[in-house]
Amino acid sequence: MEPITAIQLKQQLALQEIPLEQLDWLISQSEEKFLSEGEMLFKVGDPIVNTFFIISGKIRIAAYINGHYQEMMELNDGSISGWLPFSRIKNAMGSATCIKDTRILSCPSEKLKMGIEKHYELTEALVHIMTSRVRDTTAMQQQNEKMMALGKLSAGMAHELNNPVAAITRSSDALVENIRNTPVIFQQMAALCLTSEQAALVVEQLLRMKASRPEITLSMLELSDKVSLIEDWLNSKNISQPEIAEVLAECDEPIDKLETFSSQFPSDYLGAIFSWINSAWQAGRMVYDLQLSAKRISDLVAAVKRYTYMDQAPDKQFVDIHDGIRNTLAMMNYRLRRANIVLVEKFDEAIPKIKALPGELNQVWTNLVDNAIDAMEFNKKGVLEIATTKDRQCVYVTVTDDGPGIPEDIRSRIFEPFFTTKEMGQGSGLGLDVVVQIVQRHRGSVKLTTVPGKTTFTVAIPIEN
Repeated sequence: MEPITAIQLKQQLALQEIPLEQLDWLISQSEEKFLSEGEMLFKVGDPIVNTFFIISGKIRIAAYINGHYQEMMELNDGSISGWLPFSRIKNAMGSATCIKDTRILSCPSEKLKMGIEKHYELTEALVHIMTSRVRDTTAMQQQNEKMMALGKLSAGMAHELNNPVAAITRSSDALVENIRNTPVIFQQMAALCLTSEQAALVVEQLLRMKASRPEITLSMLELSDKVSLIEDWLNSKNISQPEIAEVLAECDEPIDKLETFSSQFPSDYLGAIFSWINSAWQAGRMVYDLQLSAKRISDLVAAVKRYTYMDQAPDKQFVDIHDGIRNTLAMMNYRLRRANIVLVEKFDEAIPKIKALPGELNQVWTNLVDNAIDAMEFNKKGVLEIATTKDRQCVYVTVTDDGPGIPEDIRSRIFEPFFTTKEMGQGSGLGLDVVVQIVQRHRGSVKLTTVPGKTTFTVAIPIEN
């Protein structure tokens, strides 16, 4: 195969404006490589120490992001990849696999660095490629970051919704069964031909049970003892319906009051009367459970709307930062519970409203809380403290976790784009960068203090914003 020439390189779109002598120098500093289909040019995490000029062929760069295989880009004839001047990326974010036989010119970064001052046009072309790559990569990573955050919030919401939905299903099934038995119970009660005074006593007993139900639920042991006592009393009255004993025990009905009530009716009336009381009480409880579950779903939907501000204009408006923080915590409540994290809120309710983009500020609180949870998950427990304060100029929000802290050797890098301590595919390294960008758009600042056992991010936003 003929060796690569400067004229051949100059045909590539990115290198058309570069003088031939500079391209000759580039070729002299480079090594030609041939890769067969299926071979890898580099793996995810490999240090980026070479610049690759694709002469012919095709390479796919892909990675597992959030557990899913995702193609990041394709390199074709004339593509340039790898190390580029002034780029901050140190390691490969994906694996590069040849999907057809590929011919490459590979130049070590050390040699290109030596020629930066001497070969201006070549450097300019590579820097232009670098800025385009940063723009495209940042857009892709920000989208991935949003999708990962959305995935976490969706998982939490699905879990939160599952409980009230299950309760609605359970209560509605029980209510259908209760209604199905209503005609039989009505027939039994009608056959008793109760006087108006006796009917009033039965209704009064039901209402008293509903009113006297204790606010503090009995323990399992207390409830079991109570059920046993009432079952014995019911058996003495020839009433063998254990479900009635459970209802009476839940309502904490004393035996002496039950005895007083039952003494006002013939003994053969008691089975039908207590069956009706049980059915009516159960129906009321099922309706209450349905209302409670429906309200829980409604509250969750309202929290989502407040969190996203989906029905409001995307302009700055005066907002109470506590509303945004509480909505964010509502969205992330499932993660806090799953990680066994205790939440401590220290809010200064006297803080004035500030003019802000509420949806963007919620992204800030989400990223900071999410990072704090990640830091504490290793210990399977933790304390998350969120506090708000103010002075004459600014409102301050601090997010503090009791995780292991941030090592000193990486503290200066945590706000860098693409820098992450998480495993590949678990984080894009843009969460804190997004925080900084949003806060700066609000003319504020973000600061970090960290020691083992205590890490605090402090967000300051001017009141006169």
